[in-house]
Amino acid sequence: VDAFQAWCGPCKTVVDLFRKIRNEVGSDLLHFAVAEVDSIDALEKYRGKCKPLFLFYAGGELVAVVKGANAPLLQKTILEQL
Repeated sequence: VDAFQAWCGPCKTVVDLFRKIRNEVGSDLLHFAVAEVDSIDALEKYRGKCKPLFLFYAGGELVAVVKGANAPLLQKTILEQL
């Protein structure tokens, strides 16, 4: 989940990376979403951050968090979580 605030918008720089990985691993295993933290109470603790924030969930539980648009770290985290 790309957790963002309305004033900075979702992180567009990693969309291509997400598409590439999803094409490689298959769409059944991996799902991407964006969430505006200002409008979701459960994400309130992520408000006020200007860095992109990526939340990784498995089985409904938060399993990893990546701060910043670090493409190599995002790719590594995605593949490790799969």
